[in-house]
Amino acid sequence: MSAPLKQFAIAERSKAYWRITFNNPPLNLINPETILELKHLMELIEAQSDLRVAVFDSAHPDFYFARYDLARAAETPTEPGPTGFPAWIDFLLRIAQTPVISIASIRGRTRGGGSELALSFDMRFASKEKAIFGQPEVAGGVLPGGGANERLPQLMGRARALEVIVGSDDFDAETAERYGWINRCLPNHELDGFVDNLARRIASFDGQAIAEAKRLVNRTALPQPEAFLESQTAFLAAARWPQVVPRVLKARERAAKVGLDFELRLGHHLGNL
Repeated sequence: MSAPLKQFAIAERSKAYWRITFNNPPLNLINPETILELKHLMELIEAQSDLRVAVFDSAHPDFYFARYDLARAAETPTEPGPTGFPAWIDFLLRIAQTPVISIASIRGRTRGGGSELALSFDMRFASKEKAIFGQPEVAGGVLPGGGANERLPQLMGRARALEVIVGSDDFDAETAERYGWINRCLPNHELDGFVDNLARRIASFDGQAIAEAKRLVNRTALPQPEAFLESQTAFLAAARWPQVVPRVLKARERAAKVGLDFELRLGHHLGNL
């Protein structure tokens, strides 16, 4: 695969099945470059007439798509894609609408924009021991801006979505499964085999049947594109609120003091600033 991707590696298991691995050390943060690479990755996916399924995993054992790099929020690409919406929303819409089935295979922390990216995929499976989920934006003084406001209430109901978003704490994989955040959690040693078997099964089916089934489900399952745009606009505006600055500075001081534990237990630390 000759694609100019630096944060993503594509392994072609077959013409019908791709494994796409995210790797942006040291913490697998999503940043503006990630969004631009997702745009290019979407173009590659859409160009494959034989592709049936794409599995998204991580090269980092402790972080899946960790979170969006809030320090670079002002650099978020706003150029419209083919849908007419900014690059991040454009990817969220296109990955949901493409005939290709997208599957998240999750190990490690999956928070904020990382959780929202996983929510944009068609299915989500997670390691029972290794996966942690969260939407920590409100605890950080800002707002979710990449799909959590739209997708979580549909998946888990209004009350639990508010618990997740306003409570801004970490959730283990078993709770995420019970809430409907993910399809299911599996023992860590079973995750790869389960996802691979499912992906190969789907890849063996007729492409037209897969595409039409997904289209019919999408009729009642997808939020309105304008709702995504409203949330992204609110997120970018919140990042400029004057009251956010002191909270961000406190978070940075705590991160410098406790080191990696800040990211490993982000919900705990943000709740105790």
